[in-house]
Amino acid sequence: MRKYRLVRELLATDGAYDFEPAPLAAREAIETVHDTEYVTRFLDGSLDSQAMRRIGFPWSEQLVVRTLASVGGTLAATEDAITRGFGGTLAGGTHHAFRAEGSGYCIFNDIAIAVEWARREKGLKRIAVVDCDVHQGDGTAQIFQLDDDVFTLSLHGRKNFPFRKQQSRLDIELEDQTGDEEYLKVLELALGEVEEFAPKIVFYQSGVDALECDVLGRLSLTHDGLKARDRLVAELCRKMRVPLVITMGGGYGNPIEQTALAHANTFRAVLEIFGVDV
Repeated sequence: MRKYRLVRELLATDGAYDFEPAPLAAREAIETVHDTEYVTRFLDGSLDSQAMRRIGFPWSEQLVVRTLASVGGTLAATEDAITRGFGGTLAGGTHHAFRAEGSGYCIFNDIAIAVEWARREKGLKRIAVVDCDVHQGDGTAQIFQLDDDVFTLSLHGRKNFPFRKQQSRLDIELEDQTGDEEYLKVLELALGEVEEFAPKIVFYQSGVDALECDVLGRLSLTHDGLKARDRLVAELCRKMRVPLVITMGGGYGNPIEQTALAHANTFRAVLEIFGVDV
């Protein structure tokens, strides 16, 4: 959890970002994606112990507030992106949450909720989710599996969690110890398919657990490789002239300062491409 504070501190020293507290998401927005009973039971603390074990957190009122703020931050970042070109949240990316259950430290799927909000409130019909977390975005994939207007791309470790994968529109499975060169090559090809889909907005799950010092990642990317990855995504959005929404996703480096630096570099790389204050 300490990485979130470290990322904010790193970006604050740059002097190029406006920081705003994340608003709490409305229940109505969450229920456009998630089952009403599941939402109710999480909010009031009545989920059974097995469901909470699958999520991985003990229930608390503080967890409820943080979860609502995480979703609210992604919704606010989406509105910023539509207005200003790109927006980001210093949390989010909870891509393991399914419609009626949480998993892998993910309770509500903030990206899926923001996709539905962008369609309902802003009329953006074709949407792409580019998920570069080393763990497959299984919840997002299943939620939109039958939706022809949402392109889900997941670039993840073949042998890593979740061990029962779902079907994204495009899944790229990487072997353990994949490094910068191979990773960037397959990402560039995959982004070509995103461009062909012609989305009106892109959600970027920018997990940095592919970093070589990550204790859960099992890939071998360097900081330079991750920055090149981030630039590829940002350059594509700039080329297509579509808004880009950044959520953080996973990162579990040893030391954790390396993970914080990688997350901060994502925002720095995108700022360089878009050239606007956020």
